[in-house]
Amino acid sequence: MTATTSRLLTLLSLLQTRRDWPGTVLAERLGISHRTVRRDVDRLREMGYNIQATMGPDGGYRLDAGSELPPLLFDDDQAIALAIALQAAAATGAGIEEAAVRALITVRQVMPSRLRHRVNALEFTAIPARPGEQAPGSVSPDVLIALSMAVRAHEVLRFDYASSMQSADADQVPPRKVEPHHLVASHGRWYLVAWELEQDDWRIFRADRIAPRTPRGPRFTPRETPGGDVTAFVSARFKGSEHIDRWPCTGKAILSRPASHVLPFAGDGVVEDLGPSQCSLEVGSWSWVALAAFLNRFDAEIKVLNPPELTEAFAQLAARNAATAAG
Repeated sequence: MTATTSRLLTLLSLLQTRRDWPGTVLAERLGISHRTVRRDVDRLREMGYNIQATMGPDGGYRLDAGSELPPLLFDDDQAIALAIALQAAAATGAGIEEAAVRALITVRQVMPSRLRHRVNALEFTAIPARPGEQAPGSVSPDVLIALSMAVRAHEVLRFDYASSMQSADADQVPPRKVEPHHLVASHGRWYLVAWELEQDDWRIFRADRIAPRTPRGPRFTPRETPGGDVTAFVSARFKGSEHIDRWPCTGKAILSRPASHVLPFAGDGVVEDLGPSQCSLEVGSWSWVALAAFLNRFDAEIKVLNPPELTEAFAQLAARNAATAAG
């Protein structure tokens, strides 16, 4: 029975990865006969999966959407990924928080103990995504669990870190040593907030670049995150601020564009409708020149309202662009 169940799970996973599967290919992938493939497909149909037979020299199968939700079968990695996604959904602010918590409880109840232990070991802070941002991903569940366990145990963590500017002698770079404090899901990525011992300062590391080493180091006494709020601290760092969750440079300008044209691309800026052909935009950035460049993206006439630093930044940007154009 276990072998049959495992085979059904594998068959279902294969059917989910592409639209059409020739029967001969499925038989080869599963190491079974055509007849057994047909029987397994019939079993999945009885469970509620809408699997259609396809035409062709060998015949084949296609998994289509059905009218009802059938029992769902997941492999270990899929089950853990689902639990992580449900935990993150509780902080989306999209009105599904309660449903996500209930779904997570249901998933945990039916998980084998080996998976439930791994999921329970994973704790993180989810920062609500801005419109258009993707859910966090691209990190091995084993890495996330290892980071979370180090955070919970208050143990020094050693890891290799793949920098975006990796040098040829990267193998000679010693491992980072940090006191891990928070695992955070934000801006479509996973991050580790930690106190780096060599630099004697707070750092935010991308989890997809972390390769943990074992064993972990000694226990440490946790420090207070700057400002006392990890969400505000991470958001501030992403905006170029040290501790305060706001852009270090904020300005306001009038654009010769309708508000409806500007609003979809204004990010976290504030748009005010000033008539059919213009609007005002108050927005921030990590530097004045970057803010001027952001406003230029709307390809419109711009009148700076405040502050004077933004006007000066336009002059700097114009000089740089002129130098570039001159070659």
